[in-house]
Amino acid sequence: MEFDLIARIRDRAPGRADVVLGIGDDAALLQVPPGMQLVVAMDTLNAGVHFPVATAPADIGWKALAVNLSDLAAMGAQPAWCTLSLSLPEAGAAFVDGFLDGFLELAARHDVSLVGGDTTRGPLSVCVTMHGLVEPGRALRRAGAGVGDDVWVTGTPGDAAAALAALQAGAAVDRSLRARLDRPTPRVAAGRALAGVASACIDVSDGLLADLGHICAASGVGACIELDRLPASPALSRFKPDLRWPWQATGGDDYELCFTAPAAQRETVVDALAATGEIAATRIGRIDASTGVRAQCPDGTAWTPAMPGYRHF
Repeated sequence: MEFDLIARIRDRAPGRADVVLGIGDDAALLQVPPGMQLVVAMDTLNAGVHFPVATAPADIGWKALAVNLSDLAAMGAQPAWCTLSLSLPEAGAAFVDGFLDGFLELAARHDVSLVGGDTTRGPLSVCVTMHGLVEPGRALRRAGAGVGDDVWVTGTPGDAAAALAALQAGAAVDRSLRARLDRPTPRVAAGRALAGVASACIDVSDGLLADLGHICAASGVGACIELDRLPASPALSRFKPDLRWPWQATGGDDYELCFTAPAAQRETVVDALAATGEIAATRIGRIDASTGVRAQCPDGTAWTPAMPGYRHF
């Protein structure tokens, strides 16, 4: 049955000219273009931890690839290939077909070729390893933020956290918020556009304050975020700020990009992102010479959340 599933996946997997050997052997053979560096990222999604147990298979497939594409976006890399490891309670063709519907739909949008992986019996878990390409010296990194740099965020963080909070409370979930939880949009074009412009970058998976904290730690700086600058979607804007801010500042799963850039680059940042036609970004704070990340209320007082972000352990 395992080989039947592998064949099912192989028959639907897209190809690329730079895939010398794909699914079927013990390993894939891939041709890295001359003058490019290989970027590799990996994420695991477990049922009940990274997605609600009742999530549709197609949405699980989409999200499994999206979170890995988001890591490449944060590096300013162009996606190329991926491998997929599936742990399944049972070898159900219906689940695999649905999973592939979402996974391969997103893969096609970014010209990603599935070149190998593994299937095994166990609790529902998905692991994807993503490979991308970037020009030498143009990769975005967490280190590089400098004192005086602006802090930016793409899109509208907090939507996915709001959807999850409603689900956990057994309340009705706004459709647009639920879509952000189930099918996040990896900001690949934005990441490519920011290469050579941003001084540091990270994708927001565990919460804005927590992930910005990684930039600060790697760069040896601090940051102050102004809560009233945090952009909110129309659906999230219906909530009062004191309810909305924790989702925006500490909620994860939006997979937006948080990045820094010198103040002199403000117009360049706006123009670069506008040229992608994908998403805009908002200035939400500034890098300073302190340590850690602080959040500030509109009246200038400090705002301290219960937790700065998601804790894995």
